[in-house]
Amino acid sequence: MYLAFYGLREEPFRLTPDPNFLHLADSHRAVLVSLIHGIIQRRGFIVTIGAVGTGKTTLLHTALQILTLRQHVGNRLAESAFLVNPTLTREELLESVLDDFEVNCTGTTKPRRLLALREHLLETQRLGGTSVLIVDEAHLLTLELAEEIRLLSNLDSSSDKLLQIVLAGQPELDHLLASPKLSALQQRIAVRTRLHPLTPREVRLYVSERIKIGGRISTHPFLEPALDEICGLSQGIPRIINLLCDSCLQIGFHAGRLQIGTDIVEKAAVALQLSKPPGQPPAESRPLDASRCTHRRNFF
Repeated sequence: MYLAFYGLREEPFRLTPDPNFLHLADSHRAVLVSLIHGIIQRRGFIVTIGAVGTGKTTLLHTALQILTLRQHVGNRLAESAFLVNPTLTREELLESVLDDFEVNCTGTTKPRRLLALREHLLETQRLGGTSVLIVDEAHLLTLELAEEIRLLSNLDSSSDKLLQIVLAGQPELDHLLASPKLSALQQRIAVRTRLHPLTPREVRLYVSERIKIGGRISTHPFLEPALDEICGLSQGIPRIINLLCDSCLQIGFHAGRLQIGTDIVEKAAVALQLSKPPGQPPAESRPLDASRCTHRRNFF
């Protein structure tokens, strides 16, 4: 609705995990590189943890997009299974993996289905490909299902790992993996990564970059005091930044305001029922860590 008014081609603050709108702040870039290198190098288990709204799902889709499009010497992504709802039974988990990998199996018993999956993974490896199982929202896994996922890694050959497994979830995933019942899984985690909220400076770069990708050629409409408010209200969480900025543009459009000031941000915050945490200093007074800030898109 507000696109033409603000000189945009597409909505810059959509909530869908679109890799085209990826902003590579320091921790996001580090996690993305670790994901890609861990998969390429066949490290086995990779764990990515971040608070709700920090962009885990976007990074997972971006990693798959990069691996699918780019050819690697002797190793390229051939297939992936992406579980977005891990509240499954053991049987449903295996069925989902077989379906995503398009494994044809006439047998109905678990041993025969696991054998069919292993033969499929071996053939994929023989052809130079890599098979990846991604479990999003992995903090929702039960102990039993987490152990079942570990058992899938037993399908490895004697010389290489046939299935790369990525577990991504909220901080509760730390507590799940710390369970003594999952000690065998813990020992197999080769890569651990963590996403952090954006710093105030990164928030400004994030807003500017998404406005630019959305098609606006001139300076973005958010005034500096408005960005200070967005920093404080969002606490650097990308999803909240998106909600706030989108609401601000809608309010600004209806009010005929080409520039977004603090009054519009406050109205958006009220509509979204957002408030600053008690005792939080103004966003502009918090220290900026310039070393964490990057928005380069060409990282390979």
